[in-house]
Amino acid sequence: MLYLDFSQTIFNPQTIIPKNDFEESVKVFLMDWFSDSEVMIAHTSGSTGTPKEIILTKENMRKSANMTAKYLHLQKGNTALLAMPVTYIAGKLMLVRAVEVGLKLICIEPTSHIFLDLINKGINENLSIIDFVALTPMQVEKSLDFVSKCNKLIIGGAPLSDKVKQELSLYENQIYETYAMTETITHIAFKQVKNKRYTNVENVFEAFDEVKISQDERGCLVINTPYDNLQVVTNDIVEIIDTKKFNWIGRADNVINSGGIKLFPEQIEGKLKPFITTDFYVTSKKDELLGEKLILVIEGEERSMNFSDVDLSKYQLPKEILFIKEFTRTESGKIKRQQFN
Repeated sequence: MLYLDFSQTIFNPQTIIPKNDFEESVKVFLMDWFSDSEVMIAHTSGSTGTPKEIILTKENMRKSANMTAKYLHLQKGNTALLAMPVTYIAGKLMLVRAVEVGLKLICIEPTSHIFLDLINKGINENLSIIDFVALTPMQVEKSLDFVSKCNKLIIGGAPLSDKVKQELSLYENQIYETYAMTETITHIAFKQVKNKRYTNVENVFEAFDEVKISQDERGCLVINTPYDNLQVVTNDIVEIIDTKKFNWIGRADNVINSGGIKLFPEQIEGKLKPFITTDFYVTSKKDELLGEKLILVIEGEERSMNFSDVDLSKYQLPKEILFIKEFTRTESGKIKRQQFN
C-alpha cells in the first residue's frame, strides 16, 4: 500500500519503494509522467476486439483530469483511493487527477473486497471517510460497507445492476455512473445515482461542459472532445435528451435482429442480473426462421433456470441457455463475448 501526498509543493517519484508489482507499476507511471516526454501510451480494454495501443498527450490527460475535478469540486489536500490497475486508462487517470489537483492518494493493490479499516491500518491513519474514489461495479457490489465511506464515488467499466442501485439508494453520498472510453481519456459524462440525500436527480448521463454530443445515422453517440477538437464516433446506441444529456441503450455491435425485432443484450442483462448469481451475457445464434435467436450464456455448471418473475417481453426471453465452465476475460477482467454462429 502506498500513500502519496501530491498536495506537497514537490513530489519525487524516485522516493517510492515498491513492495509488489502493483506498486512498481505506480512508480513506473509516475516516472514517465514526470519525464520530459509529452506523450504516454494507453491501451483499450479489448472487450469488443483486439486491444489497441493509443498515444495520448499529457496535455490532454491534464484536461481530462481537470474536467473531472471541476465537475466534482475536488480540492487540494482531499484524500483519494486508487484501487484499479495502472495498466488501463482508469488507473492512469486517477494518478493524473491526484497530481493535477494535489490529492493525498492511497494506492492499494486491486481487489474486489475493500475495507476502510485495512486501509487505515496500512497508512497508519484513522480516516472515517475518503473524499474521492473510483471503483468497478464488481468492487461496489462486494464492498457495499466501504462505499458508504466514500464521499464522492465514480463507478465505471460496466452498467450497475438494479439490485446494486437499490442498495446504493440507502446512502447519502455522491455516487455517479460514468460513460468512459480510452479514446476519450476516460469519462466524458456522469449519471448520478439517486439516494436518500440526492433524491431529485435524473436517470440520464450528463456530459461535461467542455464536451459536445450528437448522433450518427446509426443512432450511435458522437463525441466532440476538447482534446485538439478530436471527434470520437462510438458504437454505443443512445437516446439524445438535449445538448448535454443522453440515455445509453447498448452496443451497436451487440444488437440482435430476431425476426425483425431489435433486441439490446445490455437491457436484457440488466433485467436478469438480480436472478443469476454467476456471470453471464446475452448473445445470439443464427436461426433459419428468426435470422438470429436470442441465447443466454451462463458461467458455471449446468442448472435449472426459472425466469417467470423477470420482467421480460416474449421477444426478450432466451430461446436457448448455454453453460460454460469458465468465461474468457480481458486483462482488465471484462468478459469476452463468444460468438456461436
